[in-house]
Amino acid sequence: MNALADPKVGKFINEYFVASFQRVGTFKIVGKQKQGGNVATYFCAPDGRVLHAIAGPVNAQQMLAEAKWVVDTTMSAMKAAGNDGAKFKSIFRTAHAAKLKAQYGIQVNPITYDVAIKQDPNSALTYNSPTGQPLAPILPPVPINGPDVHFDLMQKAEAAAPGAKALHFKGGGHLVLGNQGQVHVLLAAHSMKKIEDLYGAVFQGILGEQISTQPVQVVNPFPWVNKGKN
Repeated sequence: MNALADPKVGKFINEYFVASFQRVGTFKIVGKQKQGGNVATYFCAPDGRVLHAIAGPVNAQQMLAEAKWVVDTTMSAMKAAGNDGAKFKSIFRTAHAAKLKAQYGIQVNPITYDVAIKQDPNSALTYNSPTGQPLAPILPPVPINGPDVHFDLMQKAEAAAPGAKALHFKGGGHLVLGNQGQVHVLLAAHSMKKIEDLYGAVFQGILGEQISTQPVQVVNPFPWVNKGKN
């Protein structure tokens, strides 16, 4: 993700976050070329609960904007909620809903309570590895009520966004959202869930990448080159 090489992004991330990474999918390396795979960024509380996410690679400007939104929203929520964790969660999910209306022209009612979701390898509500191992629950997004008055103009821009796909809203209509809009729909219902419960909904549910614990496959496209060299 080239955004992290930008000095402004690096300075801000180092000031407010502790950065780490983990591979959750697999890909091939053929010769020196990477084939497949993707990237997602998760902004988490110290205990690993997800405040916000970025689905897919973005430029430095968007990375910095999303990171600043997380910090500003967190500070505002902490001030308003005090030591009330449930209120903090409600404020953050409401913030994602507000972002949908302001930036995408879409109205949703945030879901401010959690419902236990069990992992079952035989259930359609579980993301499994290619070997059938249950890895993460499938999280239902918040229901979309419909567009607001600025919807049409915003949809023209969103139709060209990375990962744009059609989503249905109440009343039988449909709209188009790119990767980042879909993140806000998801987190208006599931922000502040643990990252191990949420990463599958972003990486596989939004980006369409198979989550996996399998190792990276390294393929030599010219196997005869090193033959005879012992």
